[in-house]
Amino acid sequence: MIRQRTLKSLVRATGVGVHTGRKVTLVLRPAAPDTGIVFCRSDLPGSPAIPARAHNVTDTRMATVLEKDGARVSTVEHLMSAFFGMGVDNAYVDVSAEEVPIMDGSAATFVFLLQQAGIEEQAAPKRYLRVLREIALEQGDRRVSLAPWPGFKVGFTIEFRHPVFEQSETAVDIDFAEVSFVKEVARARTFGFTQDVEAMRNAGLGRGGSLDNAIVVDDFRVLNAEGLRFDDEFVKHKALDAVGDLYLAGHPVIGAFRGHKSGHALNNQLVRALLDDASAWELVTFEAPGDLPAAFANMALQPA
Repeated sequence: MIRQRTLKSLVRATGVGVHTGRKVTLVLRPAAPDTGIVFCRSDLPGSPAIPARAHNVTDTRMATVLEKDGARVSTVEHLMSAFFGMGVDNAYVDVSAEEVPIMDGSAATFVFLLQQAGIEEQAAPKRYLRVLREIALEQGDRRVSLAPWPGFKVGFTIEFRHPVFEQSETAVDIDFAEVSFVKEVARARTFGFTQDVEAMRNAGLGRGGSLDNAIVVDDFRVLNAEGLRFDDEFVKHKALDAVGDLYLAGHPVIGAFRGHKSGHALNNQLVRALLDDASAWELVTFEAPGDLPAAFANMALQPA
């Protein structure tokens, strides 16, 4: 039986919220089978819990925000992507403010923290959400879809009229049966434009952004001294975001995601549309590693 997984021990880190600019303490803790990923606001009375589920998303401006019973936590997508990539089903995430720290702007630091904590199997079957028929949404020139596929892959395309993007890859097609999440996706950083900084800050966003936690692009070039980590880092980060947003389905998705100019809002609408149509999916379990789709054998089942 392929089993659910949680952390062996708790692990903590501190960082800054990219939008609030506030210092945040993050604690990742083990959780019982069938708990799922649950965020807890440790700075509020009673540490209110916010399950990481698509229907708890209440804001998608520049980040994915979860909220329940008046408690909220934002910028969860990179950590959710790391949980997915490391095959973690159940964990508590304590945050001392309303935002998950941005760390270096990718999922790599969160992967490192999960490796530090260690991962252990639990006495319960791991359930996967298998897509049975295509769900597609359009919003102007933006498109997203989930379709049946015997594994897990993410395709993404972006379009920006900017010199930097004319010199970099703007499309990826990542089949996780062939590509390592940890080695080839997790390190892709978020990005932003200097021309947008003032508008973001006037909207109460981006107050903690810097060259340490984002790729920053001016009118002509990348300002980060080290440049890009990958030729396709911009679009690969959009794929990383999509993986985190998809994991808000509550289970790893067996299917093919495709996005064109999509963001957190349309990603979330897609997951909700899928979950709301009971004929479009089913939950499945697997008895032996050999029965698993290769994408999950290679990616989700990191050594416990």
